Amino acid sequence: MQFTPKLIAMTAAALMATSAFALTAEEHKAEQQRITAEYKAAKVQCTSLTANAKDVCEKEAEGREKVAKAELEHRKDPTEKRRYNVAKTKADTAYAVAKEKCDDLKGNAEDVCEKDAKAQHVKALEAAKVADARADGSKDGNAKAAHVSEVRKDAAQNVREADYKAAMERCDALSGDVKDKCQNDAKRTFGQ
Repeated sequence: MQFTPKLIAMTAAALMATSAFALTAEEHKAEQQRITAEYKAAKVQCTSLTANAKDVCEKEAEGREKVAKAELEHRKDPTEKRRYNVAKTKADTAYAVAKEKCDDLKGNAEDVCEKDAKAQHVKALEAAKVADARADGSKDGNAKAAHVSEVRKDAAQNVREADYKAAMERCDALSGDVKDKCQNDAKRTFGQ
C-alpha cells in the first residue's frame, strides 16, 4: 500500500472523528453524575404534585434517567447490542409512563388505554428487533436477507396481535349487534 498525502489526511480525519465520539473515563463519570443530578432535580419537581400526576411525573423522571444511561453506555461502547438496548429502554420507559397515565381512567376506558399502551410497546420493540436484524454483521447475503425477512414476519404478527387485542377491548364497551359488528370488523382487519 502506498501512503499518499490524501490517504494520510483521510486516516488522520478518521482517527480524529473516532476520538471525538469516544468518551474518556472522566467524561463518562461526569456524564453519569449529570444524569443522576438531572434525575434528582426532576424527582424534586414531582413532590409538588399529588395522586397519579405525581406517579406519572416520577415515571417520566425514571424513564429519562434510564434512557440517558443507556445512551451514555452506547456512546461509551457503540455496539449493536447497546444500540438495541437504547431502543428497548426507550420502548420500555414509554410503556411504563403510558400505563401509569392509564391509572387516571376507570373501567373499560382504563382497559383500552392499557391495551393501546401495550400495542405501542410491542410496535416499538418489534421495530427495534427488525433494526437489530438489519444491522447484524454476523450474516451476509442471502442468510441476512432471510433472517431479516423472518424477523419482519414475526414482528408484523406480534404487532397485529397487539392491535387486535386493543381493538377487541374497545368493542367490550359496546353491546348487542354493534358489539358483534365491532368484533367481526376487528377479526377481519387484523386477520384473527
